[in-house]
Amino acid sequence: MESDFFVHESAYLDDGAEVGKGTRIWHFSHVMPGAVIGRGCSLGQNVNVAPQVIIGDNVKIQNNVSVYEGVILEDDVFCGPSMVFTNVVNPRSHVSRKHEYRKTLVRRGGTLGANSTIVCGTTLGEYAFVAAGAVVTKDVPAYALMAGVPARPIGWMCHCGVRLPLAYGADGETSCEACGAAYRGVGEILTRVAEA
Repeated sequence: MESDFFVHESAYLDDGAEVGKGTRIWHFSHVMPGAVIGRGCSLGQNVNVAPQVIIGDNVKIQNNVSVYEGVILEDDVFCGPSMVFTNVVNPRSHVSRKHEYRKTLVRRGGTLGANSTIVCGTTLGEYAFVAAGAVVTKDVPAYALMAGVPARPIGWMCHCGVRLPLAYGADGETSCEACGAAYRGVGEILTRVAEA
């Protein structure tokens, strides 16, 4: 029986995992029972998806990423190469803390740069953009551009992925030089106000 998604012959898709139409799972990846993956996703080489993980539609997960239990990725999320999720804040090898997993939520359109780390218990707002190598330790507002260790907001990003000219925390209106989408900033909140 033909499936409507692709799994490379070197990858493992365990019984009890759900995979949506058009999704591609590449070399040496492993999707565990109870994981739910939406339509049109791409899981690169050596990606591990743990039980109870929920992945929306059109999510791109690049090589060498482990998506641990407690992580939810909404539609259109991008996970860069070798970025890291955690699910326990104080791990010890000799102490079992599986009952202490903390939820991590990445809202629609979020981008997590290569080698970034997302500490568990955080929520990243819609279209937030985490720079390569940044370490996110607290919630991130929608459209915020985060960089550094620990990550701090350094600006705003359009839904199309281009940096906006409005400074983070400044009040005012701005628009994207690439797609024309308009936004209004009030302190640490940016709202999209017009379609491109």
